[in-house]
Amino acid sequence: MKVVGFSFIRNAIKFDYPIVEAIKSILPICDEFIIAVGKSEDNTKELILSINSEKIKIIDTIWDENLRQGGRVLADETDKAFNQISGADWAFYIQGDEVIHEKYLRIIKDSMEKWKDDKSVEGLLFNYTHFYGSYDYVGDSRRWYRKEIRILKPSKEISSYQDAQGFRINDRKLRVKPIDAWVYHYGWVKSPFNQQEKIKYFNSLWHDEDWIRRNIAPTDKFDYSSIDSLKFFNGTHPEVMQERVKRINWKFDFDPTIKNFGQKAKILHKIEDLTGWRIGEYKNYKII
Repeated sequence: MKVVGFSFIRNAIKFDYPIVEAIKSILPICDEFIIAVGKSEDNTKELILSINSEKIKIIDTIWDENLRQGGRVLADETDKAFNQISGADWAFYIQGDEVIHEKYLRIIKDSMEKWKDDKSVEGLLFNYTHFYGSYDYVGDSRRWYRKEIRILKPSKEISSYQDAQGFRINDRKLRVKPIDAWVYHYGWVKSPFNQQEKIKYFNSLWHDEDWIRRNIAPTDKFDYSSIDSLKFFNGTHPEVMQERVKRINWKFDFDPTIKNFGQKAKILHKIEDLTGWRIGEYKNYKII
């Protein structure tokens, strides 16, 4: 069974992306890893090279920032890496702020073996844990997506969808099997200064400068306190994240008993807490 990992990145140092940790977290079960490295304002390419693995293949790219509608540029960069994959049974996608805990690698590999020859299965569906503010809190409200495809069978018919959250065949959702593994998403754990810069940068991939001036607060420090609901994280972080966790240089405290919901959101949150059912949940996949 051949497994090829793939991703894209730009300005990883400037915006403090844990891309090295992301790649290292899945490299043990990948035979090859293809990454599209966009022309950056920092030493992102050198950062990737510092991993020093013969498995890694770098593609130098230039982002087309005219692809603003729906954040399409992110999908375009994803496709540049994905389309370089050949001769693989599975493609393992990981974004620059996502990390897989080593405790899930055996489950993931066994799942790939199990469904490798089943032509009806086009991908594998992961659960998500979204960290917020610090490494001690995770989001538990409806604003966070709960599942997404991160492993798929390479095909020229498949392309990255919208802002690179998932994949489609033309406009059809992929048929997937859920697996008992989690993606740890660290996109909302940065210093308040890095996070504010990232917010401005990220929105520039969707909107023009006038929209940003009207909608993004003119501050250099992100306000993490404006969140609806969090809970404490009681698990352990992946080994590859341990040094980064130790280096945290800001403090964020939140009372998880506080729920900043409107009336409708409060009812929906309560229903989900009691039943596990998320009413009206968006699903970018078809479970079979």
